[in-house]
Amino acid sequence: MTVNKKIDISNVPFVNILGVEIHDVSYQETIEILKNMVQNGQPHHVMTVNPEFVMMAQNSRAFFEILQKADLKVADGIGILLGARILGTSVRERVTGVDIVRRFAATAQENGFRIFLLGAAPGIAEQAAAVLQKENPGLQIAGTYSGSPRPEDEEMICSMIEKTRPHILFVAYGPPQQDLWIARTQQRLMIPVAMGVGGTFDFLTGVAVRAPLWIRRIGMEWLFRLIREPWRWKRQMSLPLFVLSIIWKRMSQKNIQIKARS
Repeated sequence: MTVNKKIDISNVPFVNILGVEIHDVSYQETIEILKNMVQNGQPHHVMTVNPEFVMMAQNSRAFFEILQKADLKVADGIGILLGARILGTSVRERVTGVDIVRRFAATAQENGFRIFLLGAAPGIAEQAAAVLQKENPGLQIAGTYSGSPRPEDEEMICSMIEKTRPHILFVAYGPPQQDLWIARTQQRLMIPVAMGVGGTFDFLTGVAVRAPLWIRRIGMEWLFRLIREPWRWKRQMSLPLFVLSIIWKRMSQKNIQIKARS
């Protein structure tokens, strides 16, 4: 797909992974789309989809509907690329949350967009903002707050964000809470780009160590994180379930094709 200054999301190709539609976009296209969203001014929900998201969608109708309604869903996870390949289609590039935040911060600085960082442990959002401003001098940080996704805290947090009028809201509550929170509040906040970013603030500040580039390139970042953070093993159980589900789906497709020929 050729990158233009204006990209119509309705024309962006997507793949279907176990019922979840994921857009086939590159980093460059993603940044252009986010820029278009800010300039459009209407509220948009952006999600970074990995195998864990797909498996959550199989067990939660509410989360599945949020995924389907999201305006842009990028493939964050090598498992999505491999799953697409097994199913006979393809996604060109993995687009991670941490890299989107870093790259779009540069676009925000160039265009005068204001960013609000919400979530993570106390003090982490402020540190992440300082890192982004150091990398992009002049970047406008509308605000930072740790907060929580609890419904009882929602009114106070929304009021705080409304006063700062950001163009971009990065929410680091982790899945599925971050995207459930965005879905509940976006029509009130009306932020042009609201995006769940998981552990991105931790990576930006060095609280969590990202895998070396060569490990990321071979698709083993999940194993690197599991070795460093063994408490994640319960979350990582979604990976073998995802693989089995993909294989089962592919076998079902082949059986249907065989029956159609007979």
